[in-house]
Parts: sequence; C-alpha cells; structure tokens
Amino acid sequence: MTTGVWLIGARGSVAVTAMVGATALRAGLAEPLGCVTELPELASPALPGLGELVFGGHDISDITLEKKVENLVAAGVLPARPAAAVADQLDRLQSELRPVPVAGNQLELARLVAQDIDDFRRRRGLERVVVVNVSSTEPAVAFHPSFDRLDVLRREMAASPVLPPSSVYAYAAFSAGCAYVDFTPSTGARLPALVELAAAAGLPYAGHDGKTGETLVKSVLAPMFAMRHLRVRTWAGTNLLGGGDGANLADPAARAAKSGSKQRVLAETLGYQPQGSSHIEYVDDIGDFKTAWDLITFSGFLGTQMRMEFSWHGCDSALAAPLVLDLARLTAAAHAAGRSGPLTELAFFFKDPLGDVPHGLAEQWGRLAAFVRSLSDV
Repeated sequence: MTTGVWLIGARGSVAVTAMVGATALRAGLAEPLGCVTELPELASPALPGLGELVFGGHDISDITLEKKVENLVAAGVLPARPAAAVADQLDRLQSELRPVPVAGNQLELARLVAQDIDDFRRRRGLERVVVVNVSSTEPAVAFHPSFDRLDVLRREMAASPVLPPSSVYAYAAFSAGCAYVDFTPSTGARLPALVELAAAAGLPYAGHDGKTGETLVKSVLAPMFAMRHLRVRTWAGTNLLGGGDGANLADPAARAAKSGSKQRVLAETLGYQPQGSSHIEYVDDIGDFKTAWDLITFSGFLGTQMRMEFSWHGCDSALAAPLVLDLARLTAAAHAAGRSGPLTELAFFFKDPLGDVPHGLAEQWGRLAAFVRSLSDV
C-alpha cells in the first residue's frame, strides 16, 4: 500500500526528523524505537509499511533539507551516523517539497494546495495521501457564523480571510480526497463546515496536539490517583522549551491554545479540575529539547496531606516524529478500510483528542489495539 504523507511544515524539525528517520529505518540503520505501530500488539498487514511511505509537503521556509539536517545533527536531535548515511537521498525528498502557493483569497489557496497534493499523488503513483499538520501552533480563533455551513464558508473564503491556516489545509486535504491529521492544538478540521466536508467525501481525520512529554506522564499518573481514591488538590507544571515551537509559543495567544490542551486530561480523568496550570516558557538555549517540572499535592486517608514531584527531559522532535509516522500509517489504513469522520480510537496519541473518549493512557491503548485488530478484519 504505497502511501503519501503530505506534511504541513515540511521543513520544520518534527517533519524533517520524521522523513530522515523513516529513510534510515528503511535502510536498516536504526531500530524503530518510539514507533508504537512496530510493537507486536499493533502489528497488522492492514497498515502500510514504513518502507511504503512517500513524503512531500508545504512550508513557508525555504531552508534546504541538507542545511536543516546539519542543524539538527549539531543540536543533538539527529544522530550523525544515520543522518550521514541518508544524505544522498535528501535531494529526492526535497524535490517533493513546495512553497505555500500565492493566492488572491483563501478559497483559491485551498484549491492550489489541493492541486499540489493531487499532483504529488499522481506523480508518485500513490494509492492515497494522508495530510499531517506539524506546523507552528496557531492562536485560538473566535467563532465565525460561516464555520457552521459549508456553502456559506466557501463564499466567505472567496471574499475575505476567515479561516486559520490549519483549517485552510484541512479544507484542501478533504477537497483533494485525503485524510487529515492535526498534530498541533490548532483549529484544523474541528469546524462544523469542515466536518460536513469530510463526511460528504467519506474521509477520516484525527487530532489534536501530539502527546509527547508532560501530558503523556499526566495521562499515566492521573488514573493512578483516581483509582486509588486520592484527592488531587493541586497539579501545577512549568514547561521550558526552545526551538521554533518554543519561539512560537512565546506569543501569548498561541501559548494559551497549547496550555488549554495540556490541562484537559486532568479534568477528564479525575472528574474535577485541581488547582494549578501548565506554564510554558521559551528558553532559546535549550533548542529542540524541553524540560517539565510538575508539583502534585494530594490528600489521602483521614485527610493526610502528601505531595509528588516529577521532572521530564526530552527531545521534542525525537518524541514526535515516530508518532507522526504511526498516525500516517494508521489513518491511511482507516481510509483504506472505509472509515470516515473522527478517528476517536487514536486518542492515545493526543493531548486533546476528538470525541468523548477516555484520557487515561492504558484505556486509550486498549482502544487503539482493538482498532488495529478491526482494520485487520476488514
């Protein structure tokens, strides 16, 4: 099943790490660590193989892949040996990356983006393409009446910019007959008009906001407190990160969108919202790495007050890139199996997943494994 993966933000750290990583894995230069679809529990002939993924994408940046890989190696994100071993394939990867088209309005932009994706599919002889948004986090958008109805939205898009970029790409993906995955907390396909467009085209979509660090730990620890009937009084965290994502999140509006998705797991798992919030701070010096410190205070038997603290140090791109590959494979298989609408079974991968779903990691894992088995039965 030759599958295209069209990356929005294709020259960014996560996208380049995913492309270089998949190329290195195909060549047997590394283990598929971090790729959950390579675990025996999720092995399925319904999923396209890592070697069957073909990459393309859009980006506003014009940095060459050679330079980007050089930067990622220098930053300690990509190991030097596999990066050097796939250097001769970077030109082929780069040949499928496109600048964002210039258009007079959003409807024309979506049409041009859809055309680029369709050209990619035809040129490479692909069975299907999954569009994955790994671009910078957008500020949350205010509700607009046109978001409710597709016909009204189209008229508004032709007259004035009403959609955030992530939603323009979701519109373009569905128009091109492609599934869509939003790895960011941006609006994406969450608008009623885009839900209508996906349903009319019979297309699946997934999101939002990849779960790679502090929230991943929360999704394991919060169920522990709930199952032990311990009352969490406070859960406060500080997240330090650098790189392009960190610089983008220095903007208060983008930061607010990210913080909101990080906190949802607590209220959904515990049944109440403890005091505290997730603070995000940009620290340029730590580059693509991130550090989180969390303080949890809780009450036990007879009201005895206790506390827990943890820290998490991780490389954002190395944590996110294998999940991007997983999501592309799973979403492509769902599309091939005739699934449409929100893929709620992929909640395992997201901080703010679609639908009314469990937020504990163990429950999400069970639903994911059952989902993969169901694809194999089709």
